[in-house]
Amino acid sequence: MIYHDTIVALATPSGAGAIAVVRLSGNDAISIVDSCFKSVKSQKSLSDQKTHTIHLGHIMDGKKTIDEVLVSVFKNPNSYTGEHVVEISCHGSNYIQREIIQLFLRKGCRMATAGEFTLRAFLNGKLDLSQAEAVADLISSDNEASHQIAMQQMRGGFSSEIAKLREELLNFASLIELELDFAEEDVEFADRTQFKDLTERISFVLKRLIDSFAVGNVIKNGIPVAIVGEPNAGKSTLLNALLNEERAIVSEIAGTTRDTIEDEISIGGIGFRFIDTAGIRETKDVVESIGIRKTFEKIEQAQVVVYISPSPLAPKGGISSDALKEIKKIKNKYPLKNLIIVFNKMDMLSEEDIQNLKSSLVNRKSKIENVQFISAKTGQGVQEFKDTLLDFVNTGALRNNDTIVTNSRHYDSLLKALDEVDNVKHGLESGLSGDLLAIDIRQALYHFGEITGEITNDDLLGNIFANFCIGK
Repeated sequence: MIYHDTIVALATPSGAGAIAVVRLSGNDAISIVDSCFKSVKSQKSLSDQKTHTIHLGHIMDGKKTIDEVLVSVFKNPNSYTGEHVVEISCHGSNYIQREIIQLFLRKGCRMATAGEFTLRAFLNGKLDLSQAEAVADLISSDNEASHQIAMQQMRGGFSSEIAKLREELLNFASLIELELDFAEEDVEFADRTQFKDLTERISFVLKRLIDSFAVGNVIKNGIPVAIVGEPNAGKSTLLNALLNEERAIVSEIAGTTRDTIEDEISIGGIGFRFIDTAGIRETKDVVESIGIRKTFEKIEQAQVVVYISPSPLAPKGGISSDALKEIKKIKNKYPLKNLIIVFNKMDMLSEEDIQNLKSSLVNRKSKIENVQFISAKTGQGVQEFKDTLLDFVNTGALRNNDTIVTNSRHYDSLLKALDEVDNVKHGLESGLSGDLLAIDIRQALYHFGEITGEITNDDLLGNIFANFCIGK
């Protein structure tokens, strides 16, 4: 893929606003804009101006003035795409945006495809493939954690770690290949002990990166939290309290929620996707039964399950037998799920009732952990509940600025690379010949190259950049 034409697109969201930015990139970007631009102060053409400069003037269509604009000039190779880039900041009228873009199309530009500016940056060596993908993640980040991960990857943290492993493996691969050239002389250029140590180290790093995907994936997409429990326990009230808005209908009538309601908020910089579900109970109502079935489907998908029990309704402030039965059912069916038991409506209990409730939990043989006492109606204990949710997220890697994998394509390539490195390791232990070792080494190098883009194809690039917005 080599592009010589000049592309144009709206770089800001479509629709009316205070300003809009029209972006051009290509060999003729500066000359095309120059032919339509009349500077207010300078008599110089844009081609004669220095790179990274801004100029006030008017975009002209013949004698017709379209708008007063600011034109930013970035000359190759010192631009985002590595080509000549011009950005026109105009007023945000839909009409003005349309007129400027159509003018440039008549002057010889082509409309950019999705992600084509970033694709050109990759093809011109301004970004590697994992950095280019991080651009899309940065644009879509909607909380502090996902933003931090995308920034770390875009700065090349992940790429540099992969590149270092690949370089070390490549050095030994060269020595193995050299041995093949002197096969008749039976010499070893690659120290097998050092090589084994290297494969152990690479394997350790790959496993760490692979393990980080479990955290990275949920941070990127939002951690799903299913709010379940008996009807009228306060599930919808809790959702409203977390969101600070009346998102779900709240009623004293049991079984009000018959379908799932989802919304996302950020807690401590981490995105949580809360799912309010239908109350779990025996019912003959067909619609409510469908809602309860969906509840268990959402529990299956959730990372954290919050079971709410209406504690004031239980005898003497203790946990009801129905609630205990459902909690045990969830724990047995989903033993690996993070489970929080929330006793709601604490504003309706006396201190004595609360103490009785706590004692009943402590004295039970099957100890129930992660217990919270709240009043979703008054907000009592809601902040402590949020803190408990954060405890389930391993943010240590974020605080230490460690590399966290969030991209499923990278995850797949890392798994394949680890498999090949393990093959090399087993080959060394069993005394495999150099030519057979070289095959597994080449495969491992191939999968490393897939991540950063040293090895790619047009179909892969098309799939990746098709998910970008136009103008980026």
